Amino acid sequence: MKKITLSILAHVDSGKTTLSEAILYKTGVIRKWGRVDHRDTFFDTHFLERERGITIFSKQGGFTIDDTAYTLLDTPGHSDFSNETERTLQVTDYAILVISGSEKVQSHTETLWDLLKRYNIPVFIFVNKTDLPNVSRDNVMYTLKKRLSDGCVDFGNPDRQAFFEELSLCDESLMEEYLEKEALSDDTIKRCIADGKVFPCCFGSALKMDGVDRLLELIGSYAVMPQYNDSFGAKIYKISEDEHGNRVTHMKITGGQLKVKTPLKYTVDNTLYEEKINQIRIYSGNKYSVADEADVGTICAVTGLSAAFCGQGIGCEENSFQPILEPVLSYGIILPPEISSHTALTKLRTLEAEDPQLHVMWDESSEQIQIKLMGKIQLEILSEIIKERFGFEVEFTSGSIAYRETVTDISEGVGHYEPLKHYSEVHLLIEPAERGSGLVFETDCREEILDKNWQRLILTHLKEKTHIGVLTGSPITDIKITLKSGKAHLKHTEGGDFRQSTYRAVRQGLRRNKSILLEPFYKFRLEIPTENTGRALTDFQQMCADFNPPEVFGEMTVIHGQAPVSEMCDYHSEVISYTKGRGRLSCTVGGYCECHNSDEVIENIGYNCDSDTANTADSVFCSHGAGFVVKWDEVENYMHLPSCIKEEKAFEETEITPVQIRRYKDILASDKELMEIFERTYGKIKRDERKAFEPVRKKENVKYKASPVPKGPEYLLVDGYNIIFAWDELKKLAQDNLDTARNRLIDKLCNYQGFRQCELILVFDAYKVKGGKRNVEKVHNINVVYTKEAETADMYIEKVTHEIGRQHRVRVATSDNLEQVIILGNGAFRVSAAEFEREVNSVENAIREIIDIV
Repeated sequence: MKKITLSILAHVDSGKTTLSEAILYKTGVIRKWGRVDHRDTFFDTHFLERERGITIFSKQGGFTIDDTAYTLLDTPGHSDFSNETERTLQVTDYAILVISGSEKVQSHTETLWDLLKRYNIPVFIFVNKTDLPNVSRDNVMYTLKKRLSDGCVDFGNPDRQAFFEELSLCDESLMEEYLEKEALSDDTIKRCIADGKVFPCCFGSALKMDGVDRLLELIGSYAVMPQYNDSFGAKIYKISEDEHGNRVTHMKITGGQLKVKTPLKYTVDNTLYEEKINQIRIYSGNKYSVADEADVGTICAVTGLSAAFCGQGIGCEENSFQPILEPVLSYGIILPPEISSHTALTKLRTLEAEDPQLHVMWDESSEQIQIKLMGKIQLEILSEIIKERFGFEVEFTSGSIAYRETVTDISEGVGHYEPLKHYSEVHLLIEPAERGSGLVFETDCREEILDKNWQRLILTHLKEKTHIGVLTGSPITDIKITLKSGKAHLKHTEGGDFRQSTYRAVRQGLRRNKSILLEPFYKFRLEIPTENTGRALTDFQQMCADFNPPEVFGEMTVIHGQAPVSEMCDYHSEVISYTKGRGRLSCTVGGYCECHNSDEVIENIGYNCDSDTANTADSVFCSHGAGFVVKWDEVENYMHLPSCIKEEKAFEETEITPVQIRRYKDILASDKELMEIFERTYGKIKRDERKAFEPVRKKENVKYKASPVPKGPEYLLVDGYNIIFAWDELKKLAQDNLDTARNRLIDKLCNYQGFRQCELILVFDAYKVKGGKRNVEKVHNINVVYTKEAETADMYIEKVTHEIGRQHRVRVATSDNLEQVIILGNGAFRVSAAEFEREVNSVENAIREIIDIV
């Protein structure tokens, strides 16, 4: 029998649990259909879930259709418990995303959609509550395509030909088959759904059992069982505790078969465990049946594993990558007098095993247990759980923001550890990564330089520690760390030596780089009476929020946007107050962005990285049989291996040659348009124009250094707005009139190109212009490009450098660090805005020396 795992997800109050009940009722799993408001649903069995009417813990159920056994995983809808949802996605084959027909795509819906894309999970969309007034099928589909994906297709379209035409627009293979056969096969549609090209949508009302049969029909027709390995593998997605206090490990069998009493080997913190499976359970709601074996594709729970963790892979299965969603608030726990910190910490570690994102830790400075949470609802639930399970009540300090740090440049981190009879040296390349990517660890070191076993050990040490930044001591993120080189000693190197040198290398690389502070932000949706719109907009401006124009629906106004958590975390109560209870604010964690008040935060935290001896950037070297400490900024003078960074000059610092002078004055004298630009830039020439272009003769002999001759024409691409807002002169002009600044830059670059004689392409963003098409203008001797809608200057420059970078000498003028990393990979040279300004000024000074300007 085929086995498929379905997870059901939704923004809170979209009807997810109601739909789960309807599916189980329709498939004969339950005889009595429960309701959330009656507190008798199949999945929400915990007393806290029934009291609050929300799902807090993921639950498992199952049903069978024809020859396929489906496991249905119900997940929390509230954003405070989205970590539980993300863990469930690790074992999900297909997702059912529930959308409220009246609310359409909400803030947490977009977060869930991003998660589904990250985990490459195919999605069936069920639009619920279509029985409510003012729910338009066409409006909902328009919103789904606009906010989620163009691949969202209404599979309830009665016009078969129109349905095929809409499907064919989702993928090239669909288009080719449709043009050839004027129809689409089920196998092709199945493949495109599995590949995330098509997202089937159906409409209905779960409360009235409308549309549920159609959803099950779509799943039965288009969901296929994944391919699995023959060798044993399992992925752990959840840890829980049963009513008898037994540790229960929930997993999916991803290869082979698991039998009772089978010994499983797994590693935690470099410790190898080999433990037998005592019991295999197949859960259905809060009940379970015992099985002797579990076949591939089965979601089961086992007892007997004492140390396995969420996200761990066993057998042929790899460990999961770092979770996307992270807690944004940090709280201290205030214990009752009769409970010692040690006792409480031991018990809370049990909860941390079940929810690793709690990050339970002991803070030495405050002598307090610290935890991290997603929001205040989770805080209230945690307090109740501690009381229920451990028998004591706790209070919490006021929450503080969980900041992060990242870097904006490329640096090399070197760590050396050589006290007597120890030896290791590590060289790491530290560079910025895409926002939201977390920490990425790679190795680019040849085995003849450092043995593969040592390289694996260094990567293990990189992953095992929470590395902190140098500004506030907050954890670092969105950084790629690559092992480039290292050295061991045949006799004296031990495993712990590389731990020391690796930690020091990371720290030293951060000290040598430029760090910035990141803060979490909320994506929000605010619905308020229209008369309160002015108050809301004023509040958002004071919060440094970024928001869309208000949308008016009758007497109510809806505003979408994002704002720093530090500014918006207590805004719910204000909304209720000034709207007299009529306003609704929904927030979901959107990720991290650059802190809006970083100087103030850094000063308030008062972190001193030089005093942090537990996270030192200094290295230890050996001389005359004794170790000595070398400060981080002097390590380069002592290190035993050469630097792993090859400095690339963005441009040659060449003097102006006579050939350039003659060529430029010939062009200028014969070109009236360029002369007009020149005089507009430098002033009117008052003397004889022919003599004006004679070079100034100096008494001393001037020696010129010839620049190398490039192969073919040289290309220079300039990120227009990046340069404008990086140069003080142009930035000042832009504050008054952006067009003036843009024209001023064009004039400067026309003169520059006339002198340098390169192929110059100036690129301006127009990606926010609705319906805009790419426009290329020839302004005298340079090409000015205005990008099309949804295309940034970065994207255009990346594309051009990729196309011409291997055949021509290409330079890109920009101070966008991530863009610099991309263009270097395409074979181009980078020029920072400051460097390019110096080069342009150098050319202008050379021109002024050649020509007398009055």
